Amino acid sequence: MAVTTNSITPISKTRAKQFARVVVDENNRPLRTFADDNGIWRYPISLQQVSPLYIEALINYEDRWFWYHHGVNPFSVLRATYQNITQGRIISGGSTLSMQVARILHPHSRSIWGKLQQVLRTLQLEWHLTKPQILQLYLNNAPFGGTIEGVEAASYSYLNKSAQALTHAEAALLAVLPQAPTRYRPDLHNQAAQHARDKVLNRLAEFKVWPQSVIDDAKLEHVYSSRFKSPQLAPLFARRLLNQHPKQLIIKSTINGELQQNLHDLITNYITQLPTRSSAAILVVDNRTSAVKAYIGTADFANTKRFGYIDMIQAIRSPGSTLKPFLYGLALDDGLIHSHSLLADTPRNNAHYRPANFSGGFNGPVSVLSALQRSLNIPAVDLLQRYGVNRFVSQLANAGLALSIPHNEPNLSVILGGGGTSLEGLVQQYSALANEGQVHQLRYLQHELAQPKSTRRLLSPASAWVIQAILSGISRPGSIHTLASMYETKKIAWKTGTSYGYRDSWAIGVNKHYTIGVWVGRPDGTPMPGHYGGSTAGPLLFKVVDNLDLDTVNISKPDNVTAKNICWPLGTLYSDQTKMFCQQKHQAWVIDEVVPPTWHREDADAWQNGLFTYWFNPINQQRVSIDCNIKGKRAKQVALWPKVLEPWLIKNQRRAALIPKLDKQCVGALPSASATLRIVGIENKSIYRKSGVNGEPPSIILKTVGGSGRKSWYINAKQHYQTLENETTTHVFSETAQGDQQIIVQDELGNTDMVTISL
Repeated sequence: MAVTTNSITPISKTRAKQFARVVVDENNRPLRTFADDNGIWRYPISLQQVSPLYIEALINYEDRWFWYHHGVNPFSVLRATYQNITQGRIISGGSTLSMQVARILHPHSRSIWGKLQQVLRTLQLEWHLTKPQILQLYLNNAPFGGTIEGVEAASYSYLNKSAQALTHAEAALLAVLPQAPTRYRPDLHNQAAQHARDKVLNRLAEFKVWPQSVIDDAKLEHVYSSRFKSPQLAPLFARRLLNQHPKQLIIKSTINGELQQNLHDLITNYITQLPTRSSAAILVVDNRTSAVKAYIGTADFANTKRFGYIDMIQAIRSPGSTLKPFLYGLALDDGLIHSHSLLADTPRNNAHYRPANFSGGFNGPVSVLSALQRSLNIPAVDLLQRYGVNRFVSQLANAGLALSIPHNEPNLSVILGGGGTSLEGLVQQYSALANEGQVHQLRYLQHELAQPKSTRRLLSPASAWVIQAILSGISRPGSIHTLASMYETKKIAWKTGTSYGYRDSWAIGVNKHYTIGVWVGRPDGTPMPGHYGGSTAGPLLFKVVDNLDLDTVNISKPDNVTAKNICWPLGTLYSDQTKMFCQQKHQAWVIDEVVPPTWHREDADAWQNGLFTYWFNPINQQRVSIDCNIKGKRAKQVALWPKVLEPWLIKNQRRAALIPKLDKQCVGALPSASATLRIVGIENKSIYRKSGVNGEPPSIILKTVGGSGRKSWYINAKQHYQTLENETTTHVFSETAQGDQQIIVQDELGNTDMVTISL
C-alpha cells in the first residue's frame, strides 16, 4: 500500500518496505519465492484475503476497541501504566494496533520522546488512512520472527498454508506471535508458542468471541517445532517469469502445483538411473487452453555436476528425428503422398547426402505409415528433397518454429537434426496435431487465459489428424507384457528423436487434451552412448502420461479424410486399376479424395516405374520389338516397381519375372525396362567363421556381373567401396563383427542387388 501525505512529517519518508516476490501456481500456492533486497520474506495480502478467524483473534486479543478509537486508547495506556508500576516490571504495553503500525513504519527508541513520536505518527496514520488500510499495513508488515514479516509469509513458513485457510488454533497462534516473535517462534520454542496461543484462546473464550467447544478443540492441536522451507518447486520457471515481469510482486502462473510436484519427484528418481552429468526436462501443455501445466527445466536444480542451473526447456539442441511428422504432414497437404504411399528405404548412391538408418540396414519398399512409425531416415530425406528444404524450413518458421541453422544454409540434414530448436518450440508445434493443425502460442500466466489465442497455421486439420493417427499406432515402451491392455486407456500419439552422437534423446506425446515433451541428455553436449529416444526419453514420457488424468476421447476425424484401398506398385486406387496390376493392397487415409500415385521420375533410372508396355510373340511368349514382322504379335502392360527396390521384392514381383526374355529373332529397338545387376561369389544366407581360434577374420570378395558404370558397395548401410566395370575388391571383417551382415551393391542407374550373410 502506498502511504504518502503532504503533512509536515510525511509518511512517505518512512523506511521503504519491500515485498518478497513470489510465483504461484494456478491455485495461488507458491512455486518459488524470492526475498527482498534485505533478505526479508514478506508476501502481500489484502484484508479480504485473510481468514476472518485471524482478524477476530487479532482484534480481540490485541486491540478490542480498534474500530472505535482514534489511534491511541487512553484507557489501555492508563491500565498498562498502572500494571507496570504496581508490578515493578512491564506487564503490558498499552499499544493499539495503529500504534504498532506506526512503530513498524517508524522505529523509535524506548524513551518518552520516542513514545511521543509514536503517538504523533499514530494520529497521522488515523487522519490519513481508514481503519481497514491501517489493519492491512499491520497484516503485511508485522514481525513474526527472524526474516519473516507479515501474516502471509508467517503462515506459509510455519504452517505451510495461506493465511486464507487458518484453523481457529492457527489463527490464535499467529495473532500472538508478533508480541514476542523470537520467544514464541514455533520452529524454535514450540512449547512457549503453544502456551501463548492458549492465552489467546482463553481471552477469546472470556469475551465469548468463539464458543467454548471450539476453544477446547483448538487447544487439542499441538504446536510443532517446524519451519517449512521456502518452496523451490519450479525454480527455473519461476526465475524466468521473474525476469520477464520485473515489476510484479505476485506472478500468477498456469502451473498445476500438484502435477509439478509429482513430476519433480518422478524426474528426481528417474535421473538416478542415468549416467553422471546427465539431466532431463519435462514440459506439459493443456491443448484446450495452451496453458503450461508442468515445467521442469532440470532434473536436479542447483546440482552443478548435473548442470542444474541450465534450463533445458529453453536450450537450443539438435531435435534428431522429431521434425519428421511435420514433413510428412506438409507433404500430405501438398498432395505428394497419402498415408500408404510407396517409399524406398535403399542406399542413396547418386546423392551428396547419404544418411543411414538408426538400425544400420535397409528395408526396401515401405509405406509412409511404416517409415514414420519406424522413423526411417532415408525415406524422410528423399521426401524432403522432393518437397524442398528451404520451403520446409520456411513453413516451420511461419508456424513459429524458427530453426537455428549452421551458417544459415539449410540442407537435407535438417530432417535428421541438422538444425537447432528447443523442447518448448517442439511441444508448441506438436500441439498442432491436437488443434486441427493450428499452433497456439504457449501461455504461462493466468491472466493470459482470458485473452484471444495467438494462432498460426502449420497443417490442415486433415493432415494433422492423419499424422496423429499414424503416431498413435506406435506401441509404448515395454508394452509387450500382460498389462499391455491396461495402457490402451492412455493411448497417445508419440514420436522420439536422437541427435547425432547420442547427445540428445527426445520424446513428444500428444492426445486430445495434452502435449508432453521430454528431453534427456547432457547439458554440456557430450554424448551418452547407448541412450536414445526410444530407450531413455520414451519410458520417461510414459511415466509422465501415467501421472496425468487422461481420458479415452479421441481426436475427431475430419470429414474430408477417408479410408481407401490402394495398390502397390502404382499407388493408385484399387478400384481404378486392373487386378493384375495390384500386387499389394493397402488401406490408406486420403485427403479430399486425392490419391497421388507412386512417385515417378523419368530422368532418374532408379525410380523408373509404373505401367510398362511391351510386345510379345504369342507362340514362345518372348518379347519382340513393335516393328517386328511376326504374325499375331500382341501388346501387354505390366505394373513395375521402382527399379531401386528390386533386391527386396519377391521373385514374381521383379522385372525379370514380369517382362519376358527377348526373342533373338526379332529384337529391334526395344524399350529398356531393366539392367540386371547381380552379386556373384557370395551365396545368400551363408555362414562365415574364423578358421580356428587364432585364425584370421573372415573375408569376402566383392564382385558383380551386369549393371552399368561405377558400383557402390554398402555393408550394414555404411558405404565401404566403389568398383569400376569388371573390378573386384576384398572386404575383411573386423575381429568384433558378428551376426547378420547386409551387403548391397548399387550401380549408377540405381540397379541394386543384395545378399545377407552371418558371421
